[in-house]
Amino acid sequence: MLLVGLALRLGAADTADSATIWRLDRTDQVGGHPVTTEGAPQVVTHAGESSIHFNGTSDGIFLPVNPLEGLTDFTIEALFNPDADGPTEQRFIHVSDQAGSRALLEIRLAADGWSLDTFLLSGQSQRNCALLDRTKLHPANRWTWVALVYAHGHMAHYINGAKELEGEVTLAPMTAGQISLGVRQNKVYWFKGSIREVRIHPSALNEGSLQSAK
Repeated sequence: MLLVGLALRLGAADTADSATIWRLDRTDQVGGHPVTTEGAPQVVTHAGESSIHFNGTSDGIFLPVNPLEGLTDFTIEALFNPDADGPTEQRFIHVSDQAGSRALLEIRLAADGWSLDTFLLSGQSQRNCALLDRTKLHPANRWTWVALVYAHGHMAHYINGAKELEGEVTLAPMTAGQISLGVRQNKVYWFKGSIREVRIHPSALNEGSLQSAK
């Protein structure tokens, strides 16, 4: 019954929201926002589509904006392609605010694939939730849509539109802050691979409305 209740609460959103869509096809700005770069992330092309590639040791992008600011519910979607030879622990999206709240999308890389690790932290209460199952592996060197969905004290993450894990944490609406791509904001746990697109929705999308690379 708990799982059914969580599914209903996380899947109740209207899909007709005003998403913020960032296509990563240049390194001087993202979504119209100026960026600060670490290292030398490169624009690359796969099958005619541009993305930004990060080298896993020194490449990162920082934007002086928090796309989750003021949101009570939200969905973060990302289309990315992790390299098979990257570090074991990698952070590819990190959102933080002035109150210390955080939202992270991460991976744990093994010899036979990667596991998605998502994390939410409330700066007010210091309560947090991390979703990670290292037995749920996905192939590297392949474009994959991942999503982190939050609503009413519940979070879940998805791979190509299919729910993988869910948990409970209460996150107050975030304040002003920043977002980093390709690295954690304290410049550790660098990501090796490419990111093509990031979408921020001001609602908790239901499973059928999420992007899929299948």
